Amino acid sequence: MPTECSADLFEFAPVKRRAVVAGFDGGAITSDAGALLLGATDRTIGLIGRFAECFIDRRRPELVEHLVATLVGQRVFGIALGYEDINDHDELRHDPVMAVLAGKLQAGRADCAPVAGKSTLNRLELSREAATRYHKIAHDRAAIESLFVTLFLEAHKTAPQEIILDLDATDDPLHGHQEGRFFHGYYDCYCYLPLYVFCGRQLLAAQLRPANIDASAGSVEEIARLMAQIRARWPAVRIILRADSGFAREALMAWCEANGVDFIFGLARNVRLTRAIGAELAEAREESRTTGEPARRFKELIWSTRKSWSRKRRVIAKAEWTRGEANPRFIVTSLTDADGDGRHLYEAVYCARGEMENRIKECQMDLFADRTSTGTMKANQLRLWFASMAYVLLDSLRRLALQATALADATCGTIRRKLFKIGALVTISVRRIKFAMASGCPYKAIFATAHRALAAAADTS
Repeated sequence: MPTECSADLFEFAPVKRRAVVAGFDGGAITSDAGALLLGATDRTIGLIGRFAECFIDRRRPELVEHLVATLVGQRVFGIALGYEDINDHDELRHDPVMAVLAGKLQAGRADCAPVAGKSTLNRLELSREAATRYHKIAHDRAAIESLFVTLFLEAHKTAPQEIILDLDATDDPLHGHQEGRFFHGYYDCYCYLPLYVFCGRQLLAAQLRPANIDASAGSVEEIARLMAQIRARWPAVRIILRADSGFAREALMAWCEANGVDFIFGLARNVRLTRAIGAELAEAREESRTTGEPARRFKELIWSTRKSWSRKRRVIAKAEWTRGEANPRFIVTSLTDADGDGRHLYEAVYCARGEMENRIKECQMDLFADRTSTGTMKANQLRLWFASMAYVLLDSLRRLALQATALADATCGTIRRKLFKIGALVTISVRRIKFAMASGCPYKAIFATAHRALAAAADTS
């Protein structure tokens, strides 16, 4: 009997007398069913809609198939799901999850998918701050910057008594000849030097900058903008800036002192500072040699530079001996004795800034914030904002729905792998759209907990 052949059915070796057949007749299938949680998170905080309002659409309405809100949501959701390239959207535009997240199951034209492909999204990414003949979608830089802070403020039901804002500059390596490309000696590569501002895990600012500048360049203007918006909502909140020694600059410290903002910054060591703690280093060395363990002492100084500082400031020195050598460290701060002694301010307050570096790694490694390969700085800044909004969305899911689960402290990449990458058979009927996921999914309980938490958050928002 001739073998039955079909282009859609494939037979494999039988198992216990049962035929094993593979086919491509499963209907609508997605590998990102868990992304429904992202849609629920967005409905709770209203991120995509408000982000879309930061764009100006000069296209002819009667010719538009994909609204700006669809395009913006598609790009943010795609990055959150791990699709860094807009080329991916030539396939994703047919994915039922993307259609559901966009709230659009069918296109208005027969030759279109429910959501956009790579060419339309590329024109969005190349949008400018003013519409042109060839770029009819523009974006409002000030509105986007303001939205990050607004989302941060809305995440608090009541005004906190105190917040600590972390500032940091990092490298964004470049492999082409993008506008604003310069070689940076410290990072030993051609790169951008973006400035990030976080409060805990929450992102308030992500500004792309060329690398031929000081790490603190533009920080006064950026902090002044943030302070104005925060204090308009929380006039009594105490604000502390925290950063490494790259931000211990007279301009920023003087601005903080003149505007009622406290700071705690790293301070680069030099011969004068090291000489001032010579006795403490000697004591730490003797203790370390006796115990075989690292030893440290703390000393407080009222200090000023010879030329660059306008006044004397409180400097805390850590005189440490470890691994057979001196390891002195210094911080400069406006915090007083009422905020703690030198050891507490260094170990408990300043050293906590290291957690911000993990947040930057999430943005760059999990959400592709360093994918700045477009030719112009403005387009690359917009790419950075798309990645940053994806981070805000994922962090909101973590904050609103995962706090009581094993993923409460998970990174964005881990959340994606555990909760979003779930295969499902999609059935669309007149009354409902069902995503049939495997009953044995190991994170089924966490998914259910997150769903309940988001539903409760939506009811109270």
